[in-house]
Amino acid sequence: MSILTIVLNILLPPLAVFMKHGLGVTFLISLLLTALGWIPGVIHAFLVNGTR
Repeated sequence: MSILTIVLNILLPPLAVFMKHGLGVTFLISLLLTALGWIPGVIHAFLVNGTR
């Protein structure tokens, strides 16, 4: 995982997921979790971007 990905995972989780996976279910889940609370969005972004 690059430094840019780590910073985006923390600051803008949906953007980080979009850059790695594009528009799709993963992005929508990230957007929803970030809208519900910043922490769930960050956790989801790290889990999704760290595994692929």
